[in-house]
Amino acid sequence: MERKSTATPTTTITRDVKALSAEVGNIYETVVIIAKRANQIAADMKQELESKLQDFKLYNDNLEEVSENKEQIEVSRYYERMPKPTLKAIKEFEEGKVKFRNPLQAKEI
Repeated sequence: MERKSTATPTTTITRDVKALSAEVGNIYETVVIIAKRANQIAADMKQELESKLQDFKLYNDNLEEVSENKEQIEVSRYYERMPKPTLKAIKEFEEGKVKFRNPLQAKEI
């Protein structure tokens, strides 16, 4: 359960929209960039969680019997406490770690 540790907040923060969109110049393009990065992060997190939960998967034909696995619950809670993908994407965008390009603007040049 070791992930890259960054100082990403776990709660929502009020942000200056003009400062956030200063690099791109358009708030709507900024939102699209952040949303696409958040989708990538969410897909990675989901894939990682599913691979860890595969270890706990029980091949049991009896559907009535419900079993609790403490380790599985601990893994699930760990992922629930992690910062949301959108918050991570915003943090990466603010730090300049997100690479992006607009193909429409590239054609005009």
